[in-house]
Amino acid sequence: MLTNLSKANSVVSEWLSELRNVDTQLDRMRFRRNIERIGEVLAYEISKTIEYSVLDISTPICDTSCAQIKTQPVICTILRAGIPLYQGLLNFFDKADSGFVGSYRQHTGDEFTINQQYLANPSTDNRPLILADTMLGTGASMIQALDTLLEFDCPTQVHVVSVIACSVGIKKILDKYSFVNIWTAAVDEELTEKGYLVPGLGDAGDLSFGQKKQS
Repeated sequence: MLTNLSKANSVVSEWLSELRNVDTQLDRMRFRRNIERIGEVLAYEISKTIEYSVLDISTPICDTSCAQIKTQPVICTILRAGIPLYQGLLNFFDKADSGFVGSYRQHTGDEFTINQQYLANPSTDNRPLILADTMLGTGASMIQALDTLLEFDCPTQVHVVSVIACSVGIKKILDKYSFVNIWTAAVDEELTEKGYLVPGLGDAGDLSFGQKKQS
């Protein structure tokens, strides 16, 4: 399943335009906050698909019944660009556990590979898994993270969340993991030779936290 918020106009469209616009995106606080707010909206949408149970509570007036999330999700993010999006998800799923995946691109001429060097996550067995990264381009980082996370655990649901996704990466993920639910604020159709989305918004990690030192 693919959910694309840009299929209908909403306030998310305004946040997304600020993220893409070179005249506003260099305001790092606004840039991070817009990503975070999109994460909050996507968290709300995902919450509609999660299983709930009934809890009996007492109010100052009388007893009543309320719905509550039956099993809290595990929210994982790919460092470092995914952090603002992860925070937006965590703002709404505030009882969730968290996991972190460290990956980086290694360029050799026109080619690049994805190297995963770090993983720290709770068990996702019998729990919803939400994997977040701000940009979903080729899908290589997401697929590598999913390969690792799903090797030993069996989540009840798997949700991949991004701010902007490329149709190329979406197809690659769904071809390999057809049960994954993909959530995004916009879909771009093209990638550059280096794997950046077109029109995209540039390097989300650098725009969020400053240009990284080249080694």
